[in-house]
Amino acid sequence: MKSANISRRAALALGFSGAAALALAGCDGNQPSDGDATDAADGTGDGGGETAEPVAIDTAAFDALVSSGPAADDAAISASEWAAKVKAAGTLRIGSTQTSQLFSLLNEVDGHVRGFDAGLYQLLAGYILGDSNAYEITLVQSSTRESVLQSDQVDAVFATYSITPSRQEVISFAGPYFTAHQGILVSASNTDINGVEDLAGKIVGVQEGSTGRALLEEFAPEAEVQEIGTDEELRRALEQGRIDAYVVDISLHLGSMVANPGKYRLAGEFGPDDNYGIGLPLNSDGVDFVNEFLNKIIADGTWAELWKVCIGARTGITEVPEPPVVGV
Repeated sequence: MKSANISRRAALALGFSGAAALALAGCDGNQPSDGDATDAADGTGDGGGETAEPVAIDTAAFDALVSSGPAADDAAISASEWAAKVKAAGTLRIGSTQTSQLFSLLNEVDGHVRGFDAGLYQLLAGYILGDSNAYEITLVQSSTRESVLQSDQVDAVFATYSITPSRQEVISFAGPYFTAHQGILVSASNTDINGVEDLAGKIVGVQEGSTGRALLEEFAPEAEVQEIGTDEELRRALEQGRIDAYVVDISLHLGSMVANPGKYRLAGEFGPDDNYGIGLPLNSDGVDFVNEFLNKIIADGTWAELWKVCIGARTGITEVPEPPVVGV
């Protein structure tokens, strides 16, 4: 899909309506993907005939939270070339998506994008410009996230963007702001599996060609692994009892739980950290500025509240995870 710029204010003025497909973290044409998920990332395929309505975000709670975030003082802004440029422009230019159920989903009714990533960049807009709506979005794909930073089309990229050494050669990252792991999805009625140690002797599905098999060989060597093509096919296999559990990036599973309330249960997570960062131009002093912002919203509880509104309240998970250590 062709990238497009549309500001929040312009969207409201025009009565903007877009294709708010319910897809999470990287599985349609607009949404970047860093893990092994290849399609139907929010569980919106038929997946065996699910009909329940997705659990919607509490728009009032989200809007109130992002509009009440901290503000940087003038000295902090002027000390950063990156932040001073944003302040002078009067708009924070963001590379992101509008189709990620939990991280950045466009509401067709009011033209507002909400989710964990969206909340962070709206808080950052408020932090620099005093207005959480003072942003515009350039839609990005996995293949364009670096190029929009290198060509100065955007000031920052928020797009479930994994920090990797190869990417750090061409751009810089602030953060991390979110850490994903491999998640274990089971049917809601399953009470036998509550962690990776319970996968021994179980039939566990992974996506074909993913790192799932290798990770299970390391963390659950006694599991019987079956490789199945797509997310939708794996969820169908789970529902039909052909597999006992399904392992893939936890963000994918959380989206499936939101899209299909009451159908699945997250039975634990394991594996190495997959840290999401905020993409910035290479060697930008915006890294220090944005890291300071992240540490502020972690310390004052805003990060935790954003997680609850965007993820916890919608998945039924009550325990807020520990925020990642910023700058590491």
